[in-house]
Amino acid sequence: MMTLRLLETKPQMIPGSTAWRLADLGEAKGKQELFTRQSPQRLRVLREHAVIESAVSSTRMEGVEIDKQRIGTVVFGKPILRDRNEEEVRGYREALRLIHSNASQLPIDEKTILKVHLLAKGEIWDAGHYREKNSDIIERYKDGSSRVRFKTVPAVEARDFTLELVQLWDRLLQDHCIHPLIVMAGFNLDFLCIHPFRDGNGRVSRLLLLLQCYHLGYDVGRYISLERIIEQNKDRYYETLEQSSIGWHECKHNPWPYLNYVLFILKTAYREFEERLGSIGAPRGAKTEMIEAAINSISGSFTLSRLEAACPGASRDMIRKVLRNLQKTGRVKCLGRGPGAIWEKGNTLKRG
Repeated sequence: MMTLRLLETKPQMIPGSTAWRLADLGEAKGKQELFTRQSPQRLRVLREHAVIESAVSSTRMEGVEIDKQRIGTVVFGKPILRDRNEEEVRGYREALRLIHSNASQLPIDEKTILKVHLLAKGEIWDAGHYREKNSDIIERYKDGSSRVRFKTVPAVEARDFTLELVQLWDRLLQDHCIHPLIVMAGFNLDFLCIHPFRDGNGRVSRLLLLLQCYHLGYDVGRYISLERIIEQNKDRYYETLEQSSIGWHECKHNPWPYLNYVLFILKTAYREFEERLGSIGAPRGAKTEMIEAAINSISGSFTLSRLEAACPGASRDMIRKVLRNLQKTGRVKCLGRGPGAIWEKGNTLKRG
């Protein structure tokens, strides 16, 4: 929580590179709704891939790997799990499911943090509990040598530091003095420096990052795996984490290398989201599903022009065709003639 203390007590000049990233992410967030309306079936494909990539990448970064041929079965199936590694990958999937389905009901508090750790660690003996012993972050080399990369807070203080971190998160968001994405990245850095658990801190930090993105309205983690992008850039992850943790205990550290790294990850996810959504072939009926979903979302009557605006990528002829088919079954009715005619919904539309 030293980063959030620093941001609260000594307002920082935002580096130019950070300002550019924030502007790009603001634009991406503005486009988000447009892209997520394009095709529910395309998005379903992206969601499935993201869950697999997230569960595998995040656990693999901490040395947990499973047989590639078992990935789909472990993540989506209900088999008897073969070993501890499969249990942890399955546990991470369960934590993802909790966040993806209940993000708005999950506050950033101690209860949520402990619950996420419990799931992500496959409910082993100390899952969901603070560490009881001091444990520094050690870097080990291939020749057998090692060094202390970072000294974490003493175990007896881990809970107090975590509780203060949560309080600072709430307070800084309410004050509206610092961009919420900077607060989010600072929270992530502080959590990793506190290191509240014996094992699995990296996994919990990535799950909390996903949850915080949801809270701030950046939903790209539902469709693109943030964990995979972090793993693909893990050298930069460890490098910036070390740079920004120097002097952390004294609140004299430079948080910007790591804060910029987190913003880079989010920006990369949005770029991939746009690219992937454009490259996935539209399944048969995808545009019909999009048009019907748009009609369902409209409150009251509507015009053809309004429906066109809500359905990017669907031609006017396609929209008219769908309207005619719905009219035949009594699910919509037209109250006039021509492009400016008013349409009303009849019986409730059935999606898909």
